[in-house]
Amino acid sequence: MNAVSSLRIVARSLVGAGLSLLLTGCALLGPREEPPPESGMGPPVSWSEVPGWERGAQGGAWEALLRTCQRLGSTPEWRAICNEAEVHPEPSHAQARFFMQTRFLPRRMVNGEPDNRGLLTGYYVPLLEGSREPTDRYKYPIYRPPDDLLRISLESRFRTLSGKRVRGRLTGDRKVVPYYDRAQIESPAEPLAGNELLWVDSRIDRFFLHIQGSGRVRLPDGEVVKVGYADQNGYPYTSIGRILIERGELPREEVSLPTIRQWLREHPDEIRPLLNENPSYVFFEMRDPDQDGPLGSLGTPLTPRRSLAVDPDHIPLGYPVWMTTKLPEPDHGGGQRLFRRLTFAQDTGGAIRGPVRADLFTGQGVPGEWLAGRMKDGGRLFVLQPAWTYEPSGKRLAGEPNGSES
Repeated sequence: MNAVSSLRIVARSLVGAGLSLLLTGCALLGPREEPPPESGMGPPVSWSEVPGWERGAQGGAWEALLRTCQRLGSTPEWRAICNEAEVHPEPSHAQARFFMQTRFLPRRMVNGEPDNRGLLTGYYVPLLEGSREPTDRYKYPIYRPPDDLLRISLESRFRTLSGKRVRGRLTGDRKVVPYYDRAQIESPAEPLAGNELLWVDSRIDRFFLHIQGSGRVRLPDGEVVKVGYADQNGYPYTSIGRILIERGELPREEVSLPTIRQWLREHPDEIRPLLNENPSYVFFEMRDPDQDGPLGSLGTPLTPRRSLAVDPDHIPLGYPVWMTTKLPEPDHGGGQRLFRRLTFAQDTGGAIRGPVRADLFTGQGVPGEWLAGRMKDGGRLFVLQPAWTYEPSGKRLAGEPNGSES
C-alpha cells in the first residue's frame, strides 16, 4: 500500500469517527426525559395518563379555583389564568376541563413506593358544646395565643429551619427555651391561665378540635360561634392512633376516628396520658360567623371535597391537585367507591408530610365527620402546574363532553 492510499484510509476513518461523534453529540444535546426524582414532583405527563380525567366533574372545582385566585391572581404565573377564569363563573364540566388542559401541565407526585401511592385522609369542622365562662360542665379551656409565646424566625441564618415552626418563651434569667408542651399546658400549674378563649365540656372533643384546626362551638343559649387556628406551640404532631397500634391496643386496619373515640371512652383513666403523647398544642381565635367555611393556610375559605391540605415543601399552596383514591360508602356495608376529583391545595397540617400525603376537607356536621373519620385509603396525586408560557386566546371556553361525567 502506497502513502497516498494510506492517507485516504486514515481520512475515511477520521470522517467516520467525526460523523459518529457528531451523531452522538446530537443525541446528547437533543431532548431527553429526566428520570423522575425519588420523592417529589415528577416530570410532566400526558393528560391521558391522569386516571379518570376525561370523565371528571371539573366544573365543580371552579369555586375553589376562584378562591385560589383571590390570593394568587396578582402573581405573574396566575394573572392571565385568573383573569380568564373570572370571566366564566359557571362553566360546564367539559368547559372547565378544556380550560385546565390548556393552561396547566399535569405532573405526577412520586414517593418511591410502588405505583407512587400514598396516604390520603380527611378532615372536617367539628361541633363542640361550650361556654364563654367556666362551669362544672364546661371546664376544658380553648386557649388563644398566649402573650409569652415567641415566634422565632432564624431561616436566614439556619437554612435547616426553613418552613419550620419554631416557638419558645423567655425565662426569668433571659434564656429562650422551648414553649410548654401539651402535658405542661394541661398540668395543675395551668401556665396559660388568663388566656382562655372559651371552655368546652369534653377533653376528647377538644383534642380532636386541635387536630382539625377549626371548629364551631354551640353556647348554652344556642348561639354557635366559630374558632380557627391562630398558632401552635412548636412541637411536631404525634398520632395517638399510631401509638395505639404500636401498643397492640387496636389493629392497624381498624384504626379510625370512631374506634379511637371508643377506646378513649372505654379507658377513661388513660385519656390524659395518651393525649399527652402528642406534645403539639394549637391556639385558636374567634372567626367571623358569617364567613363561608373555615380558612385554610392559603387564607381563603375551604370548599368541601375540593380543598386539600398538603405538605407545602412538595406541593405549592394554591395549585390544582387531581387526586384518585377510594372513599368509604355508608350505604354499602362498609364498602368503598372510586373517588377521582380536581381539588386545590389550600391548607396544611401538622400530620401532612411527604409528596403523596394529603387531607381532603370533607365539610362540617355529621356527614363531614363520618367521612373524615373513616377516610384513610391509599391514593395518587397529580399536581397541575401553571403553564407559564401559554398565551391567552381571548376566546370563549370551548370543549365538548367526552363520555359521562361523575
